[in-house]
Parts: sequence; C-alpha cells; structure tokens
Amino acid sequence: MVAMTKCVKTLDVLFNDPSKTFYCSGDKVAGRIIVEVSQATRVSSMRVCGVGCAKVQYSKGKQRCRQETEYLKYEQVVLLDDQPIDADGSVILRPGNKYEYRFGFELPQEGQLVSSYKGKFGCVQYYVKASMERTGLPVLECKKTFEVEEPLDVCTPDLLSPTGGTKEKKVTCLFIPDGQVSLTAKIDRRGFCEGEDICINAKFENTCSRIVVPKAAIYAKHIYQADGRTKVFLKKLSSVRGNHVISGMCDAWQGKSIRVPKLKPSILGCDIIRVEYALMISVHIPGSEKLILELPLVIGTSGLGSRTNSMSSQDGSVSNASMSWVSLRMPSVPPTYCDLDTPLTPLLDDFDEDDSPVFITVPAFQFQPPPVYTENKNAKLLSFINDLFLFIFLL
Repeated sequence: MVAMTKCVKTLDVLFNDPSKTFYCSGDKVAGRIIVEVSQATRVSSMRVCGVGCAKVQYSKGKQRCRQETEYLKYEQVVLLDDQPIDADGSVILRPGNKYEYRFGFELPQEGQLVSSYKGKFGCVQYYVKASMERTGLPVLECKKTFEVEEPLDVCTPDLLSPTGGTKEKKVTCLFIPDGQVSLTAKIDRRGFCEGEDICINAKFENTCSRIVVPKAAIYAKHIYQADGRTKVFLKKLSSVRGNHVISGMCDAWQGKSIRVPKLKPSILGCDIIRVEYALMISVHIPGSEKLILELPLVIGTSGLGSRTNSMSSQDGSVSNASMSWVSLRMPSVPPTYCDLDTPLTPLLDDFDEDDSPVFITVPAFQFQPPPVYTENKNAKLLSFINDLFLFIFLL
C-alpha cells in the first residue's frame, strides 16, 4: 500500500491466494487492485506490471560494480467491470465506493526463471506493480512482492552417484619433516534436501607429533558477478567435530551424520548470481594450515525424503560413546566412591571462526576417607594374653 494522498485513500495490491507461499514456473499470478478515493478523481489508466530481475551491487575499492538481468516482464492495462468509460478511456472514481481492478498472468515455463533470493551483495526479486495514472497529477504506484521457487530434483543419476576424495599434507617443524596427516572421505550421493542427513565415511591418519582434530561442515558459497568482476561470499551453515587423533594413531567415521539445515535450494541457472553448497571435511593441525577436502553438494526442492540415512550415524555415535573409558563406572563397594566429576580442560587452542577450543575430559576422582576402625574389649583382651605369654617365655 502506498502513502495516502489528498485524493486517494487506498491503493493496494492483493493476491487471490494470500496463503500461497511461493509460485513455480507456469503458475498463474492473479489478484486485484483495491482503490478508494476521498474525492472525485479521474483515472486515465491503471497499469499492472509483473517484474522479475536479478540485481548485483557491491563496491570494490573506489569502483562501484552493478549489473542486472531480467527474467520476467509483463504489462497490462486493466479496466473496471460495470463502470462507464469516457471516450478517452478514463473513468471517474467517487468517494464512498471501493473499486477493484482484476489482473492475472502466467509465469514463463520451467527453465526460464530462477528462484527468489536475497543475499549480501545481490537479490532475485519478483513483484507486481500497479500504476494509477491521473490527468495532470503524478502517477501513483503500489508494489507487492511474491516468491518464486524453481523445482530442482536431486533424484537424477548424476546427483545420486557417490562422491569422495583423498587429501594428505606433510607437516614440518622449523623445516624439519614431522610426518604427515591424511584423510579419505566418501558420501553416498551429492543431491540432498533440507532436513536430510549426510552420512560421511572417512578415515584420518596422523603420523606427525601433534594432536589433530577432524571436522566436517556444510558451507554455502555465494558468487556475484558484475562488470566483469567476481565476488565470493562463503558462509558456514552447520558443522560436526570428531575425536582428536594423537600422534601415530588413526580414526574412522562410519556413517557420521551432519544434518542439512533449512536453506534455499541451489541457484545454478542465473548469469550473475550463483548459490553453491559444499561439504568440507577438514583436519585441524596446530601450527599449520588445515587439510581440507571439499565435496560439492546440490540442495534441491524434491528428493529422497528427509532423515533417510540418520539411523546408522546415530548407532555409530552411541556405540562410540558407550565405549568411552570415561563413561565406565568403578565398583561402588568396598569402598564407596563419590560420583565422578569430569571438568573440561583445554587441550589446544583452535581458533576456527565460531568454534570453541578442543577439550579433553579429565576425571577428578574424589575418594571417601578409609573407614575408621574402633578397638573393642575382645581386641584388648587378646593383646593382654599375647603380652603375658611373651613375658613367661622370656623368663
């Protein structure tokens, strides 16, 4: 709704189905324009425009980069039903009445639109704009946005195929070789939807003298292109952490899961804005750069369903927790022990964005004092008899 003027009280765009959250290719966008006036007003024409465009705008040094791409352009002159029209096509609106201009248009077919998007340096926006033209007066405009979501099916053979890789890194200390760290990881497919679990099978080997920590995170990569320049914005969405691996040891993930959070599907068909996702499996090495393996992901709107592979990862995590030596309970009697108090002690500093340092669990055993034994009369008598026999023997 626009700001009210002296003559026009209401100018608003309403869709026929206000509960509809988004539109797809080929859907019909229909609604009405509501107009109320406070005094007699001559309207020469009422125009409706359906607009969809992608915009990128950011600054690089002193240069301002800006670019636009149009995906929807529709224009229509709408008329009032059962309302007398003058010879020049104008109509007089009178106070006390509510006038409705109806409109409707179809979105282009699949493959010609991209999903709505709003990012740090750009957006893809769709809206309906109503323009009321009056003789000798400024044009009044009202704009109402709507969401478009292009279907992206991840059940294609390419996205259902497994993907993985291997990375290794040689570690040095003052130019002296200090072993190496390697990782091998694999996931069963590349296409997922929000709410699904990504099951990771990985192996980590550490032959250096340092304690390393394996991690996995889902990242979103936003790519903006304008005036021949490219700007990339990387954002971490969710992450998991494994157990630390000491020198000369290895660790394995068998179906360790990471949940795909609620997010927009991948945008791959826009010329100036791309949204890509990736699963980054890394190993934090103190005093050295991370070892990173990047596995590309595609987030779609329809697929195999959520939480299909979560049970195996949950079973693996439960078994690992049950085998932890800290979780073992010591015998209660004799003697009786207090409950174990397990404070967290920092193992090494790990400054990784919003991650917390690595911790180990140090058990602090608090034993009760040994039982106090009290002497009784029988013990005193036995001691007296022993002393008496010793005295007689010496005589």
